[in-house]
Amino acid sequence: MATIGIPNLPTELEVALSAGMAEVEDLLRSHIEGNYPLVIETSRHLVTAGGKRLRPLLTLITSHFGDPHKRGILEAAVVCELTHLATLYHDDVMDEAPLRRGVESANNRWGNTIAILTGDYLFAKASDLLADLGPEAVRLQSRTFERLVIGQIMETQGPQKGEDPLAHYLQVVADKTGSLIATSARFGAMTSGASAEVVETVTKFGEKIGVAFQLADDVIDITSNSKESGKTPGTDLLEGVPTLVTLNVMKSTDKADRDLQKLLSKPIADKKVVNQVLKELRNHKALDQSRLQLMQIARDARAALGPLPANDATGALFSLCDAVVDRSA
Repeated sequence: MATIGIPNLPTELEVALSAGMAEVEDLLRSHIEGNYPLVIETSRHLVTAGGKRLRPLLTLITSHFGDPHKRGILEAAVVCELTHLATLYHDDVMDEAPLRRGVESANNRWGNTIAILTGDYLFAKASDLLADLGPEAVRLQSRTFERLVIGQIMETQGPQKGEDPLAHYLQVVADKTGSLIATSARFGAMTSGASAEVVETVTKFGEKIGVAFQLADDVIDITSNSKESGKTPGTDLLEGVPTLVTLNVMKSTDKADRDLQKLLSKPIADKKVVNQVLKELRNHKALDQSRLQLMQIARDARAALGPLPANDATGALFSLCDAVVDRSA
């Protein structure tokens, strides 16, 4: 796999993307500088912890459907990553998560209030960059932010009476994760001057691959340990938050699953019970079922690429689909 996380890239494109990601990293780190030492420390916390940087990478890839050297592409890429980082600070407060990206979460280290305000600070820094990209970019970001918030509210509220829990969850994932990844892809094409058809195509692709990315995380959170995932396995079980795997268990009509379904129907306060449930889930047919569903959504993402021209950037997006599925293998 290439150093930027996508296999089988042509050398010229890989070199260009690697150089672009280095510039993204520099701008990301310099842009959060300020006059308040604590704010600098807290906002640097997750930036320096690393991460996959999928969103800015996608922005850079799709910029190759136009002129990848145009002004504003790097700024748009950093806007997407800053927005993502800000949501992580807020998510960890809501989930009471102790670990993020392999380091202590901000809320665990500084408390909920500081973590929330740090997320707000990063949103402000994203808006500062965004202001120079024009009204269309501002409108795109505001509509994306609306979906992020609605997705979080829908997750908190849960499915309504008569609503299919799995369909509800997939819509939550589309809003909470897919929307920003779709916007990341759209920003690259839009800012580089790509055609309207390309802009719409990569946007549709971005949402589908974003959903696949989250579903891969659902599988990884069950199968991996904290060193591999950077998060504490079973956090969703502790909080009673549904994921693809647990929803598939809940849909089972097998009598042998009734005890497990009872445990999964509410938050599991006892960490020993969480560990036992994780063991059961790792050997449950729902895990393989979830992998198949993930693969189908990744295939849908590949199919969405059909209208794009045959070039290295399109090939990179196809390879990204493979990389997302391989993460959960």
